[in-house]
Amino acid sequence: MLEKINNLEDFKKLNKKDLPELAEDIRKFLIDNVSKTGGHLSPNLGVVELTLALHHVFDSPNDKIIFDVGHQCYVHKILTGRKDKFDTLRKLNGISGFPKTRESEHDIFNTGHSSTSISSALGVATANKLAGKDDYTIAVIGDGALTGGLAFEGLNNAKIEDTNLIVILNDNQMSISPSVGNLSSYLTSIRSNSLYTCGKDTVRKILKHLPILGKFLIRLIENIKDAFRHLILPNSVMFEQFGFSYLGPIDGHDIDDLVRVLNRAKNVKKPVLIHVVTKKGKGFEPAEKNPDIFHGISEFDKESGKVNASSSMSYSKKFGNELMELAKENDRIVAISAAMTKGTGLQKFSETFPNKFFDVGIAEEHAVTFAAGLASQGYIPIFAVYSTFLQRAYDQIIHDVALQKAHVIFAIDRAGIVGADGETHHGIYDLSYLSHIPNLLIMAPKDGNELSEMMKFAIEHDGPVAIRYPRDSYADDIVLTVKKDNTLGKSTKKKKTLKANGRAIIETTTSEFNASPKDLPINSFKAEILKEGKDVTILGYGKTVKTALEVAKILNNKKVNAEVINCRFLKPLDKTTILSSITKTQKLICIEDNISTGGLATAIKNLILDKNLKYTKFYSYPDAFIKHGSTKEIEKEFGMNPEKIVKDYLNSK
Repeated sequence: MLEKINNLEDFKKLNKKDLPELAEDIRKFLIDNVSKTGGHLSPNLGVVELTLALHHVFDSPNDKIIFDVGHQCYVHKILTGRKDKFDTLRKLNGISGFPKTRESEHDIFNTGHSSTSISSALGVATANKLAGKDDYTIAVIGDGALTGGLAFEGLNNAKIEDTNLIVILNDNQMSISPSVGNLSSYLTSIRSNSLYTCGKDTVRKILKHLPILGKFLIRLIENIKDAFRHLILPNSVMFEQFGFSYLGPIDGHDIDDLVRVLNRAKNVKKPVLIHVVTKKGKGFEPAEKNPDIFHGISEFDKESGKVNASSSMSYSKKFGNELMELAKENDRIVAISAAMTKGTGLQKFSETFPNKFFDVGIAEEHAVTFAAGLASQGYIPIFAVYSTFLQRAYDQIIHDVALQKAHVIFAIDRAGIVGADGETHHGIYDLSYLSHIPNLLIMAPKDGNELSEMMKFAIEHDGPVAIRYPRDSYADDIVLTVKKDNTLGKSTKKKKTLKANGRAIIETTTSEFNASPKDLPINSFKAEILKEGKDVTILGYGKTVKTALEVAKILNNKKVNAEVINCRFLKPLDKTTILSSITKTQKLICIEDNISTGGLATAIKNLILDKNLKYTKFYSYPDAFIKHGSTKEIEKEFGMNPEKIVKDYLNSK
């Protein structure tokens, strides 16, 4: 069936009775393709029938469908002419895993962050009303996304008469992690009321078999059903108090029922909310059993569902493990997640310390101010959050945390380029929007060992702290051996222990570099001189320290003796150490995984404003939105790879 569908025009030729067969074909197609490319599998498996019903009833792009977050738009992309491009999904120059207006006229609004669909759809619907159009605007939002405050702001404002706005509440009891909070309990009370749901379905089935009178009675019952629902489901009136006509709950995998209710919604001359119940991961047993794992998945075996997981330690896991140990020693430590418990490495903490762990749902603004409240009473809250999502709480960081020096720790995961999720998810702006905030200390670890040290320091520091680290995994801590002539030594196969600042640094067989830092302790706010040199200063922080070391290694082979400095602190910046090195070498290479404005580059440019250096080169991301692709591909495209940095330096001589 799917072979016949190359665009929406082909799909429109199908009869409703053909749609269940097409649904099965699409599920097989999704499993086959995502197993090779990776992507958001379980959200898309859950909305196959819903998407087919939407495109069967509505006329896209005249009727506009806006997917919240957008990670459930794959079926929509298949139907709207992008089926043959799915082998390029989330790859450089391929199709995005999210709706993109540049890809198709059927992608109405770029999405990637949660809870935006109702507000944007209301804006589109109001624009249609102002223009005298009677087209429909449909927002598809999950129950997890509905926990976001922006979604409620949209609902609150949606009581605009005569707008053809339809909100589809896709209730699968999940965001990425299971849904939490009072709203989740509220929806469960509606969803689980078998008296209403079974009674409604039983009556409809009986009446369908009655000749002549059956269809008339069904229409009559539709008109009086609201009163019945209010009697059985008094809680469902919440949405109606927001100004919506509530329809549901509906089986999101019953195409006949979906088509019937969607057609009914078209005839309601006010905003409509349709409560659809679906199963995340439906049709693929591994995804049904583990919808969170298959929410965003890398390549996997489609027969067994086995994922090729990396054995390397990720920064997220390292953070979670270290926080567990710190919490055992300090009763004041509490942890906060915004619906990203597993993704931020907090799963074990949540299980071990359930009374000190708070998942607030997709509500980053609330999370920050909630943390500030905890801090005001002597607790030490750690808010673990992806860099791209912390953007949403900018005002709260300033007003509720920094202004009153609240001891809140921001564990900023996924800093820098994140790869396949693209421009909505790259964490390349956090330094720019955090660096100018008073009272906020900003650190970036070069490896897992330094992350642990920074966390310990953050616990003891009096005031707000931000620690940013990438999505990457690492085989071991970065350790460097410096020969007597200050050149880099080759990595060895033996294990040996080096001492730095009174702590052991273990060199393993997988180390690419072996180093003995010449730094002061973390609490001295000093940069770390990883290798002394006289020809050029190379500055880095976080993951770019490894790039700096690789550049130094290549330059050493070219008889260029580079000095490598791990800045560590972005605020306060160790100006003395950095300026001393630059004054000595008169040449500078600065590497960072942030945009060029507001990060390390800006701080260093101000520092050397009156210095007439022989060579200066800054490597960062441009003032632009960066498309999706692998991290290595993106770094190469923007000249952030060691080979390009070395080539630039050598060509300048």
